[in-house]
Amino acid sequence: MSRFALFLALPLVFNAGCGSESAPGDPLAGITLIGDDLTDIPLHGASPEQVARFKDGDALFDFVFRERDGLGPLYIRAACAGCHDGAARGPGAVQKMALVEDDGVTPAADQGGLPYGHTLRPYAVGGATTVSQPETEATIKVSKRLGPPVFGRGYMEAVDDAEIERVAAEQAARGDAIRGRINRVVFHSKKSGDESFHAFVEGDENLIGRFGFKARVATLDDFTADAYQGDMGITSPLRPDELPNPDGLTDDAKPGEDVVLDTVNAVADYMRLLEIPRRAPADARGQALFAEADCAACHVPSLRTRADYPIAQLADIDAPVYTDFLLHDLGPDLADGLADESASSVAWRTAPLIGVRHSTSYLHDGRARTIEQAILLHDGPGSEAAASVAAFRALSYEDRGALIDFVRSL
Repeated sequence: MSRFALFLALPLVFNAGCGSESAPGDPLAGITLIGDDLTDIPLHGASPEQVARFKDGDALFDFVFRERDGLGPLYIRAACAGCHDGAARGPGAVQKMALVEDDGVTPAADQGGLPYGHTLRPYAVGGATTVSQPETEATIKVSKRLGPPVFGRGYMEAVDDAEIERVAAEQAARGDAIRGRINRVVFHSKKSGDESFHAFVEGDENLIGRFGFKARVATLDDFTADAYQGDMGITSPLRPDELPNPDGLTDDAKPGEDVVLDTVNAVADYMRLLEIPRRAPADARGQALFAEADCAACHVPSLRTRADYPIAQLADIDAPVYTDFLLHDLGPDLADGLADESASSVAWRTAPLIGVRHSTSYLHDGRARTIEQAILLHDGPGSEAAASVAAFRALSYEDRGALIDFVRSL
């Protein structure tokens, strides 16, 4: 089987509303244009078939699920766009919980006091009457995660594994504290016996995680199915089971799996076809300072994509992702008490600096209100980025501003 699959056809109607006029064949035809700094547009040079696929997935991304559609029994938001409005960050957030040792950082060996998992789902439908609350007197660490942007995710998925492995090896040979690590994860492949799903990769084990704050998901299909189940209680052939809940419900108001694989694939394809928001030409001084402060050691400006990626526009190019996809220890101040695969409580995947100018808060939980705050919060005991933060602090006021302006332009 080819490692990549052709897009699946999905006959949906997309209502784009009224917008500006576009030339025939323009990828933006039928899409409303508001302003000139767009975040929710298809790849430049997209074919008519790709644009149609993009619109189908976009409509599903914005679709608000109801109880009759399988929402719940417990959920956080009723639509993908609830956490990724306009394909950008937020406004929805996820509240996480973990049982930790007395240090407030180390996950407790026994997480049994959280029988319904580490995610608080505050809304109930489909026969549920009780939201999931911890049942323990142990120390609970509560944290928040804001929905990340999803534009440019096709570029990220297209990056060649060999490139990520190369960067990890280069960092291992450095003489400083920067030591990024790959998070090897399991891919949830097709449901047994269901031949309608074309797996995006071969095999189920030992894939490089690249999505999620701790790089715990390897592909956009898996990312979509995971979000459907975890955030909305929407089951699919990739995630066929309802999550544990206090009422013991094993199904919701819609019997069986709530969406078909074509739906999962269409939403994933929408994210694959999302363009990176247009960037102004980089300021050479700010870009140089970014590299001199070793920010670019982890926020790698570009990585080469694989030649066999099925979207031609993204195959065999330098993808400007500004991440290494690796896990880095950032110290106890940013720890959340949670572990994902090999990612520890203090470990975070390097955030891709894609469309940063469209964000109003930074870091996984939005605690930083400015880019400068985000940089300074990378400091702390045990943080791999401490030396880089020190280099930033040592810059003159003007040079700090130039570096920040460069990041803000991305």
